[in-house]
Amino acid sequence: MRTTSSIATHRRRKRLMKLAKGFWGDRKNHIRQTSNAVMKALAYNYIHRKKKKSDFRALWIQRVSVAAKIQGLSYSKFINGLILAGCKLNRKVLSEMAISDPQSFAAVASLAKAALA
Repeated sequence: MRTTSSIATHRRRKRLMKLAKGFWGDRKNHIRQTSNAVMKALAYNYIHRKKKKSDFRALWIQRVSVAAKIQGLSYSKFINGLILAGCKLNRKVLSEMAISDPQSFAAVASLAKAALA
């Protein structure tokens, strides 16, 4: 009696095809192309999960920069003033504050101005 690996092969291919659901053209139903496409997609997925963090930081910095300009400070002077004042607010919180609560952001900006003077 000979043994085959057909059950394992079918299971492996089925798992691969499940990962390739929604792919376009031959990438969804030809094993070799599907394998390459899935491996590339998983690699990009990993890379972009890491990149998302720097993208959000850049967005927060842009928002804080615009809000600081409205208060008459450049972004670098604003951040330097906060450091000198000993303020521990991070860029995410400052960004949310600039959008949802401009009065409190103005108070933080005046704190930064005072520390710079």
